Amino acid sequence: MRDALSSLTVRGRTFLAGGITALVCALVLGQDSLARLGALVILLPVASAYVLSRSRHRLVLRRTVEPQVVVAGEPALVRLVVTNEARTATGTLLLEEVLPYALGARPRFVLNSIAGNWDQHLTYPVRPEVRGRHAVGPLTIRVTDPFGLVELGRTFQSTTPLVAVPRTIPLSVGLAAQTWAGSGHSRPRSFSVGHAEDVTVREYRQGDDMRRVHWPTSARTEELMVRREEQPLQARAVLVLDNRAVAHGGRGLSSSFETAVVVAASIVTHLVARGHRVTLASATGSLDTVLSGGTEPARDAAALLESLADVELTSERALDLSWLRNTPTGTQVIAVLGGTTAADHRALARLERHGRSPRAVVLDVGGWRHGALRPSEETDHDTVALLTASGWRAGLLGRTDSLDRVWQQVAR
Repeated sequence: MRDALSSLTVRGRTFLAGGITALVCALVLGQDSLARLGALVILLPVASAYVLSRSRHRLVLRRTVEPQVVVAGEPALVRLVVTNEARTATGTLLLEEVLPYALGARPRFVLNSIAGNWDQHLTYPVRPEVRGRHAVGPLTIRVTDPFGLVELGRTFQSTTPLVAVPRTIPLSVGLAAQTWAGSGHSRPRSFSVGHAEDVTVREYRQGDDMRRVHWPTSARTEELMVRREEQPLQARAVLVLDNRAVAHGGRGLSSSFETAVVVAASIVTHLVARGHRVTLASATGSLDTVLSGGTEPARDAAALLESLADVELTSERALDLSWLRNTPTGTQVIAVLGGTTAADHRALARLERHGRSPRAVVLDVGGWRHGALRPSEETDHDTVALLTASGWRAGLLGRTDSLDRVWQQVAR
């Protein structure tokens, strides 16, 4: 009852104040009719508060988002099912869903009542304009009396995730054939030197040549294991996304970093669709992504795009190439770069020695900085020239340039 009285609306407080004023005036003036009127006006909000406080609202919420993973800028549909598990009907319900600013305005609904043991279905669209992971909810329900004098609030604390992955741009040209090996029956050299991916043994089968027994693995597993004679070779690539704040310009969706994420997502989707196994790396190291090994390209691409949805700018000033230790020699390296320094060029030289004909898409960050001074000593045009001179195939992407055209230059 105390909570209900503290939840009086402006109208309810006005009624209560008016009733008390009428009673005081009636006592001063000796007007019995005015006293009865004042008592009635006071009784109305008090009675409403009592009825709401005694009502047992057993409401259950179920929320689903379809689909749970969308491309930034595309809509998703949120479905709400509010169930009244009590036997009696509810009063008027005011519903408000809490949404992050990236999903738009908060939706509000008014339900006259929900009958006992009955469901109420509601839907509303959301359109995430910003990539990332967003939480839909919680839902706040306010129960009011028919006169609008009392309003009790209840909140469902549960939330539902919605992932907005970066949009992609179709690319029309694949990488040059001489730098890639398709599926075959040869084994990369790195497989035979104790690399982490050297899983090339199987259980012994009746009739296998004993000369093929792999004794170290057999001793470890206490079962006879034999070497595989043939191991399919799959094209591999590492995409390096420069996510350092000092390397990019602009703010929000119009920043060079968000463009770099779109470029990375487009290249990743393009390569995975052509059967390549792609690993993501950022300026702070490798991005852990569980892949199926190329047998399910759609799932692989979705996992990589979800990883890119989480990438944020970092305050680090140097490129971290520690992931090179776990990367087989000869892996194709593709970099999406912003502004660079002399120290960055030395780090990129390590990538050039590790792979074959590395590629780079260099963003013309000056176009996003609106004429602001560059923190590095070299321009983006110089970066492309230096990379090209050291064996890279690089292209410059301006703010209004076509990514497909630049990719054709890089992938030739």
